[in-house]
Order: sequence, then C-alpha cells, then structure tokens
Amino acid sequence: MAIATINPATGETLRQFEPLSAAEIEQRLAIAQRTYTEYRHTSLAQRASWMQAASAVLLAHKDAYGRLMTVEMGKPIQAAIAEVEKSALVCRYYADHAESFLAPVEVATDAWRSYVCYQPIGAVLAVMPWNFPFWQVFRFAAPALMVGNVGLLKHASNVPQCALAIEEVFQKAGFPDGAFQTLLVGADQVKPIVQDDRVKAATLTGSEPAGASLAAAAGSVIKKTVLELGGSDPFIVMASADLDKAVSTAVTARMINNGQSCIAAKRFIVQDAIFDAFAEQLVEHYAALKVGDPLDPSVTIGPLATPAILEDLEQQVQACVAAGGTVLYGGDRPTLLNTLDPALRAGCFFPPTIITDIPVDAPIASEELFGPVATLFRVADVEEAIALANATPFGLGASAWTRDQAEGDRLVHAIEAGSVFLNSMVKSDPRLPFGGIKRSGYGRELGRDGIHEFVNIKTVWVGDS
Repeated sequence: MAIATINPATGETLRQFEPLSAAEIEQRLAIAQRTYTEYRHTSLAQRASWMQAASAVLLAHKDAYGRLMTVEMGKPIQAAIAEVEKSALVCRYYADHAESFLAPVEVATDAWRSYVCYQPIGAVLAVMPWNFPFWQVFRFAAPALMVGNVGLLKHASNVPQCALAIEEVFQKAGFPDGAFQTLLVGADQVKPIVQDDRVKAATLTGSEPAGASLAAAAGSVIKKTVLELGGSDPFIVMASADLDKAVSTAVTARMINNGQSCIAAKRFIVQDAIFDAFAEQLVEHYAALKVGDPLDPSVTIGPLATPAILEDLEQQVQACVAAGGTVLYGGDRPTLLNTLDPALRAGCFFPPTIITDIPVDAPIASEELFGPVATLFRVADVEEAIALANATPFGLGASAWTRDQAEGDRLVHAIEAGSVFLNSMVKSDPRLPFGGIKRSGYGRELGRDGIHEFVNIKTVWVGDS
C-alpha cells in the first residue's frame, strides 16, 4: 500500500511518502536502542515534566492537528479537535499518576524484605490504526514513555502526516531524540521489525487478521503483544429504559468517527415492547444528521476513510438485504451523492443507514460493520437479549439500558465483553482499563493496568543478612 495522504472527501492525493529503506530502518532501531540505555535512567519527575509539555504542545496546536486528521481520514473537524484534547488528557493523566502506579509494592513473606518493582523493558513497537490517528497512539505512548521504555510507531499508511506530527510533538516537548520515532514503512516490514532483538514487545490496534499476523510474528521469538481488535458491540435497550435518552445516545454511539470505531454501537438489540417506538425515533434522529465536507463544523457525518472501506461496507449492506434484512432508512448512496457539492462526489461517502429483520443466524448478523450502518434486532426479554449480544466472535464493549436494578445486574455480569456500560455509551477513559476478550484481542490499555503491560514485573527477595 502506498504511504500517502489522500483526502477521502474528494479523492485528491495531497502528499506521497517513500517508505524507509532497510538502512534507514536499521538506523532508527539503533537510535532507539542507544536512547533507551540512557532514557531508562531518567527520573520519573523528569519524564513527567516532558509529558506535561507534550500535553501543552497538543493543546497549543489542536486546531492544526485536528485539521490534519480530518484531511487525512475524514473525521468531522469538531471530533478531530476533541481527539487532540483527549490525547493531551492522557498525557497529563500518566504524568500525574505514573509515580504511584510504578511504586514498589511491599509483600509480607518470610523474607527480611520482599517487594515487587516495575522496570522498563526497552523499545516497544506500536502498530496503530487510522480511525483515531492521535488518540490510539498517545494512549500507548504516554504510559510507555513514563515507564522508561522508548516507542516505535508504525502508523496506518493513509495517515503519514499524523504519524510525523506525533513524533514532532514529543520532540517539541523535550523528550530525548529517539525516545519516540515514527517509522514510515509498509505492512511487509512489520514482521522483521518486531522480530529484531532490539524490539522487546509490540502492541496493535486494528483488524483481526493484522492482529493475528503480529501475534504470530512476535510469538515466534517469544515477545509479548497487546492486541485491541474489532468489535460488534451490542447496544441493548430494555422496556424499562429511558427511551428518549437511549435513542439519542444510540445515534451518537453509532456515528462516532463516521461509524468507524471498534467500540461504536453496531447491533441494536431492543425489547419487543418498545421496538417500534425505538425504531421510529431512531429514524427521526438519522434524518437530522448532516453528511458533507468534514471540515465544515456543522457536518456530523463525513466520508469513510478509504475506497476499500467503502466497498466493504457496501458489500455488507447488500449481504444484510440478501439475508432477508429490510432497509428502514438510508442505504441509497447515489441519491446521497447527488445532494452533495460536486467537489465531494468522488469522496467515500455512505448514507446513514438502518437495517432490520436480519435473521439472527445469518453470518452478517454478528459481523462488524465499519461505517454509519445500524442493525436492529427484536428480542422478547433480557435472557434473549444477552444470548444475542454474546452471539458474536467479538467481545470488546457493550452498552445496556434499563432502569430495573436486577435486570441491570444481570446484563452487567452476563455480557461477554471487556467493558459494559450501563445507561451510557461505551467509551475509553484514561482512568479505566480498556480492551477486549474473544476475538477482540487481549491485554489492556489505560488505567493502572495499562501501564503495567510493558514492564518487567520484578520480584525482589531480600534475606536476613
């Protein structure tokens, strides 16, 4: 795949980049190793100062970084700026809390003293996706750098300018040269990089095949990985729920990043007693969404990131209909394009779409649809809702809506997912661990758990001298 900035709203190629040569990759790896040998001994106070500075750099340039995201992958500009702000937040969070997270833990044993300490391990490779091009990187980089590791970023090939801008953020913040480096390389270079002795671990956020490939490469040389992969997150609405709030949140939860989010609500599972009312209100909210130029602050839905993603989504919608699904709203891309400015008609736009009546045993019913398409399912009770929610190979997040406490407890404990949000939409938060189960991956980012993923958890036993 070419490494290039192609505006998905217009199809225009704005910049192209040559991948790093083998000699250049070797140079970057050597710099990472050399920097690590010194950087690991810097004080936590010094690292925190640099990380606070990184937060300040992000906030000072949030409009420019937001625009860069929008131009490269189509995120609505207001959401892009908010993503920069959230990236600044995670930098501040780990600057403030790393010292306590990494403090030695005393453990009472029959030793004179025994404790657990947390030490850095070296260079960590991050293979990151295009859909949240700043946030995904910073939620890895902030804890990794605070531990004393150094970071290597292989970003998605359609967001190279975001990747270079992130490297620049850390440089401007004062981190040593080589503490964080962007590697403009193709997917075919990931395996030899992760298998290099100077790279100690890897993390990937992306597709299931990409995760499996990275895990296999790392596993063959006994290196740890953390994977955050796809999701087909359920959004369950029971008859006792606050319907108005559930519907308005459902729209937001589905349309995050033009529907291209692993934790976006994708399957709406609604109790029969309120199904028709929910569907009617959902259609009304969808009709109010504005599709168009993502640089326009009034636009709520921009283009999909690439032509390939658009093609995949169109095929999935066709599969839904072929399986017996009914398009309740949207689905007509040619009609949408005719309403857009002529300059946007070559863009990767897809209309907000709602599909119902899909048989629950159809393969498409449990797949991840990456775009502004919602699927609606009718269930009789909470047990049927749970069974359908779990009838997917994924297990990333789930949102459930009820005002019945017993029902809520049942949903929280029975849904198979890395996180369950009751009467709220699924989101990531620096204070809480984030990750999935089943084919959604393993390991955790964020919170106390996240900073401990790429450390040597060292047991120290001191005998009585």
